[in-house]
Amino acid sequence: MNVQDRIKQQISENSIVLYMKGSPQFPQCGFSGKSVQLLQACGAKFASVDILADPEIREGIKQFSNWPTIPQLYIKGQFIGGCDIMTELYQNGELQKLIAGAQH
Repeated sequence: MNVQDRIKQQISENSIVLYMKGSPQFPQCGFSGKSVQLLQACGAKFASVDILADPEIREGIKQFSNWPTIPQLYIKGQFIGGCDIMTELYQNGELQKLIAGAQH
């Protein structure tokens, strides 16, 4: 299975997936840490993929989304964005709605 197929599978098997540096318990960058906090503030149950542990995914996800930075959030198969976009969505109440919709 090539890396793009692996990413598709991860995104289809989980309603909410955060591609991040490190893990939710031990984020390896500030942006990943903040993204985890935003998701937790919304009560999200989410899967995470540590791109530092998988160089293939690290490069593949950037091509998959056509987005150069990590973290990257996917909800119900849709690319949502990185930390700045998540923050904006959270502040205007949209992130909470997206997450609520994904968990029912």
